[in-house]
Amino acid sequence: MTQPVSAILIAGPTASGKSGLALALAERLGGVVVNADALQVYADLRTLTARPPDADLARAPHALYGHVDGAAPYAVGRWLDDVAGVLDGERLPIVVGGTGLYFDALTRGLSAVPEIAPEVRERWRAAGPDVDLHAELARRDPDMAARLRPSDPQRLMRALEVIESTGRSLKDWQDDAAAPLLAPDAALRIVLAPDRKALDVRIATRLAGMIEDGAAEEAERLVARGLPRAAPVMKALGVEALAAWRRGEIARDDAVERTRVDTRRYAKRQSTWFRNRMPDWLHAAPDDALGLATDEIERRGRI
Repeated sequence: MTQPVSAILIAGPTASGKSGLALALAERLGGVVVNADALQVYADLRTLTARPPDADLARAPHALYGHVDGAAPYAVGRWLDDVAGVLDGERLPIVVGGTGLYFDALTRGLSAVPEIAPEVRERWRAAGPDVDLHAELARRDPDMAARLRPSDPQRLMRALEVIESTGRSLKDWQDDAAAPLLAPDAALRIVLAPDRKALDVRIATRLAGMIEDGAAEEAERLVARGLPRAAPVMKALGVEALAAWRRGEIARDDAVERTRVDTRRYAKRQSTWFRNRMPDWLHAAPDDALGLATDEIERRGRI
């Protein structure tokens, strides 16, 4: 039997129109837009992560945007704690973002990995480019290494932290995941799947607007804080290149082009992840998504 909709989940690559869809649904259904992007939580990254502008915030309630200082650690476990309170509210939660791990944890559960020893975390986060993280993980934890790409340093560092601090593979912790906060079948789950060429145009157009809105100055202020380079907030697209432009180390056009290319590559990785990990979600073109979502909610009804 089809379950009524208790939440709407919207995933998709960067610049695909997720926030616009979430806002339209929130206005139509009296919902609250809930952030599921690992970088939009940071107060330091309003422009660089294209957080919803004030005009959008005035049109519908929003939650979990910009509520974390860039120096503070913030991971999926804390996000689950934060989102639990929103799910228990009176408004229909419309959870939107590009961080697939957040949606995974929300609908599949999260393992209760113990706190990592601070000295272990600091050592791996400070690992330089000469350290082959994937090779090191393969030596210590081959099962987990087989799950991760060599080009994914954040998850490789996380796996190394866990095996060293707990003596147990992150794979084993994940296999013992707790019950999810949200049953998958109780949610309307949508992945935006834009045409590749159209998405490239959207990325370039949005980036131009971000530059006009002060993205480079935001990057400069963030770098001036002197946070560790391995801190998640420092990994935001454009931080390094745009800050280098502001310091006079590279030309403006070079900084913008580097950011554009990095964003395109990131969007491609996201799209691949969503195709592979979310095959049972509704994959829709951005222009069709609002109508499809509305029809599905009318068919299933709401809790």
